[in-house]
Amino acid sequence: MSAESPDPPQSPRPGPLEWGDDGLPRSRLYGDVYFSSDDGLAETRAVFLQGCGLPDAWAGRRRFVVAELGFGTGLNILALLDLWRRNRPSGGRLHIFSIEAHPIEAAEAARALARWPELADLADLLIGRWPGRSRGVHRIELPELDAILDLAVMDVAEALEGWGGRADAWFLDGFSPALNPAMWRDEILALVAARSAPGARAATFTVAGQVRRGLTSAGFAIEKRPGYGRKRERLEARLPGEASDPPGARRVAVIGAGIAGASAARAVRALGGEALVFEAEGLGAGGSGNPAALVTPRLDAGLAAPAQLFAGAFLRAVQLYEHHPDAVISRGVLQLAAGERDLDRFARIAASDLFDPGVLALIDAAEASARLGEPAPAALDQRTALVLDPGPVLAAWSGAPIRARVDRLEPGDGLWRLYDPSGALLAEVEAVILAAGPDAARLAPGLDLRPVRGQASWAELGGPPPACAWGGYAIPTRTGLLFGATHDRDDTGVELRVADHRRNLETLAGRLPDLAARLQDQPLQGRAAVRATTADRLPLAGEGAQARLFLLTGFGSRGFSLAPLLAEHVAALALGEPSPLPQAQAALVDPGRFARRAAARGPQTVSVAGGQERSASRKRLT
Repeated sequence: MSAESPDPPQSPRPGPLEWGDDGLPRSRLYGDVYFSSDDGLAETRAVFLQGCGLPDAWAGRRRFVVAELGFGTGLNILALLDLWRRNRPSGGRLHIFSIEAHPIEAAEAARALARWPELADLADLLIGRWPGRSRGVHRIELPELDAILDLAVMDVAEALEGWGGRADAWFLDGFSPALNPAMWRDEILALVAARSAPGARAATFTVAGQVRRGLTSAGFAIEKRPGYGRKRERLEARLPGEASDPPGARRVAVIGAGIAGASAARAVRALGGEALVFEAEGLGAGGSGNPAALVTPRLDAGLAAPAQLFAGAFLRAVQLYEHHPDAVISRGVLQLAAGERDLDRFARIAASDLFDPGVLALIDAAEASARLGEPAPAALDQRTALVLDPGPVLAAWSGAPIRARVDRLEPGDGLWRLYDPSGALLAEVEAVILAAGPDAARLAPGLDLRPVRGQASWAELGGPPPACAWGGYAIPTRTGLLFGATHDRDDTGVELRVADHRRNLETLAGRLPDLAARLQDQPLQGRAAVRATTADRLPLAGEGAQARLFLLTGFGSRGFSLAPLLAEHVAALALGEPSPLPQAQAALVDPGRFARRAAARGPQTVSVAGGQERSASRKRLT
């Protein structure tokens, strides 16, 4: 029930819950109960569901958004889901955004919720997908109920400032204002109003003067209502305006069937949209077609928005891939240190709250050597990292792609029309997601994507060592070892090169000479592909220069780690749904960032051949 915390610590936080003599959960931090000792479920239904006019408020709606301050044990959300499954509108979808600064463990939630056996099936569903404690937004899909829950594990102000959604109903359920006054500040209630749709309703158990004044100041009309149990009164509040469904596409074309396109198709369908996937060559024909792929976080010791993006994307990717156990070749990846500087960086990241406790751990050289079977330096043990067989995931997420080359896109009449090279119309859709790697630049002129050729090598090998990376990498496949890879900018050749096999072997021998020696007489297979990168080495994920044309490209070699989450962000933008990506992180990958940076710097000139001068702002920043 808490959504407020002081500055986030850089180490795992202790559990916030303790059990009272009456068997009820209490907050160790605030000294308050998580729910009423009379009947928490009845209180939730009276205060929050009735207080927000549910289920009448969502009648006839295609999408309804509920936001909550104080997730606690999840009781309010279970009551909401129970009402939704019994009274949801035909074709309707429920999106929930909840905030919790001090999350409890799944086992604690299960114990607390066991008081209501009538909700046991929903409790089992939620607890089976219970989020971790790492700071960030955790998405829980509930396709059985046409619902999605985004849980923001962070300070309430940070969560509200970062959320791009608009709520139709608010459950204001933090601990009491007397014990947790920071959550009921005027600034917080103003953010609640700013993140509300027209006609939004809010409900809370408290009628404290501070709360009444804050809601009124934020623009809500408030009304006292009879309280539940021993509480004499409660509050209902409402913003002016008429509720309606926001605009958004339902039919989306996805161009490309690598990991970006497959992730986009999965994300669109998870939001209830229709995804038409177009692929000219076949699944994984570009950079996603190797026999194995690494899923690891990009390690950023800054711990700011970029690090939060990389950590959150890695967590989401692992969650989604675990739904396809047939695709998982191995778990755990050792990131080998190049020196003391790496070790300091690894230690800072492992101790941060961006990962659940135990996900990352430093191991010394002796342990790394024992695990790899030859001398090795100290390493960061990425225990939940994966080596993935791309094929099953691409097939499951892409569905049955339409085998066609999209040669031209044409907007008009609120639609995008897709044409093949002969000029034949392929489809009419409301939005397009370009997920075709470097080929996206062909369909979006002016897009500054830089090609990078990479050739990976593999061989049959019994008993390969655990997966490891150090700049190069060596990872198991179904039948042997994959290693490499080359990285050649502005090279677009995809032919297999013997010289690049030698380069990959040299890279492997420089770190793991014994393993390289085992491969000296083995015939090598390989594959070359051209990946797309950007000037700042961050992907493009968002709406492009033209309305309803979205970009999901520029992943370099990190598509399997970054694409699943960024595809959910892009799909949300296309369909008019709340995104799981906080706005500061969304800005990092927004395709318009280069133009904004150029505009902020203003025109600049540089000397060019012949002594002439020209504007350099766009050239230098895109």
